[in-house]
Amino acid sequence: MHKCIYLICPTDCLEYTITKTFKYQNYFYTSLGNSFNYSIRTLESISSIIKKHNIKEICFVLSMDNKIVEDALGNKEYSNIGTLRNFYNEITIQKKHSKIFLQGDNHQFAVLSFYLNKKIKELELQITNLSNESIKIGGKIYNRDKNKFTNIYSDLVCLEKHHLN
Repeated sequence: MHKCIYLICPTDCLEYTITKTFKYQNYFYTSLGNSFNYSIRTLESISSIIKKHNIKEICFVLSMDNKIVEDALGNKEYSNIGTLRNFYNEITIQKKHSKIFLQGDNHQFAVLSFYLNKKIKELELQITNLSNESIKIGGKIYNRDKNKFTNIYSDLVCLEKHHLN
């Protein structure tokens, strides 16, 4: 049976929807806006789940209407919460990147894709410490209006801006 850890935000309340949509053996790890850092404790927790259940896939998931992301892009009411400060800064940077590289109306999807691609890259750097097995890491964005999960933009689309001197 296919087994996957979904890294989700608890404000999205997606556990039931993921379980109903993806008929896998699903495991969940939560942090606000998927903002968790890769501390030893976090990595040990994820590693423990991977080893115990022989998991082959990790998937970051955020909803288009994620309350934490919307706040980071808007009023920033929760920006003084210590653990969210870096997240809010990162979302602001990703918003700027999405405006530079992508045209059109789907900036929210682009911002989430940029952000989740960054989280995937960060986890890939740590993944060799988690398991000797190869683990697929991906990302999805959930649209409540359409009741649909969509794969994030590829990191080939979500290039980062660099300046050369």
